[in-house]
Amino acid sequence: MGKLLFFFGAEGQWDVVGDTFPVGCAFSPKIIFPHFFESNPDYYDEKYNTLCGIYEPNCGLDNVIMSFGHDEYLYKVTKDYLPPQASYIIRYHSFYSQHRENAYEHLMSDYDYEMMKWVKLFNPYDLYTKVDNPPNINKLKPYYKQLINEFFPEKIHW
Repeated sequence: MGKLLFFFGAEGQWDVVGDTFPVGCAFSPKIIFPHFFESNPDYYDEKYNTLCGIYEPNCGLDNVIMSFGHDEYLYKVTKDYLPPQASYIIRYHSFYSQHRENAYEHLMSDYDYEMMKWVKLFNPYDLYTKVDNPPNINKLKPYYKQLINEFFPEKIHW
């Protein structure tokens, strides 16, 4: 759902998919293609280029501004309807520099350590699980319709 942004005004796939990362602190070299940050003015700004930047150590990821992409968009749309574990997975599933590389542990709270377990459980079903043949929508529709009805009201706050 978040990737639909591509069809509604996103300039390209680059601005809605890919790794997510915190802004307002130093960019980790463990983010994919870290050399591209050298052209970002924040890379050289004293307020943002220290380990914690504008944040306190262990402030919790809920208090950190993340880069915008399909993860953050879908999180903002669905967070009022889903269990906390599902919302956390949605928001941080592309935060590879943390859940694979532990590059931002200095910002994590105890809550984040507990919740990141869910992201790691989800990860094998996300990346590189796409298939060439489309799924049988008629076969899958009842299952997903049941889930939608369980967690979402008829109209959601968009």
